[in-house]
Amino acid sequence: MSLYDEIGGEETFERLVQAFYEGVAADAELRALYPEADLGPAERRLRMFLIQYFGGPSTYSQERGHPRLRMRHAPYPVTLDMRDRWMRHMLAAMDTLDLPEPQAEQMRDYFLRAAHMLVNSDDGIPPTAGHGLPS
Repeated sequence: MSLYDEIGGEETFERLVQAFYEGVAADAELRALYPEADLGPAERRLRMFLIQYFGGPSTYSQERGHPRLRMRHAPYPVTLDMRDRWMRHMLAAMDTLDLPEPQAEQMRDYFLRAAHMLVNSDDGIPPTAGHGLPS
């Protein structure tokens, strides 16, 4: 059985992502990284991605292709502060779910690794911009 099934399937991921984006919407600095006026499309993409990653339907890949997380996030300055803000909101959203600890720990571990991997800037400037490197 996949983690997706173990924690309640799509409904659980809907609740998780909705709670996460409520936090994002209230965080002006993190919210500024989202170019769309409406967070709905970003919410849908994250929900589909997480559902697929944790063993649910592969709708994300069917609609968007391979996730390529680093490539998709490269245009945005993901600093350590942004990573920490993202994690704060995701962990708060996780706390709303009342998941069994083994599954919650597995998810927290993934979120921490993924968030850290996406850091691409230490000063808000993408690494290829303005540092003498080809862009």
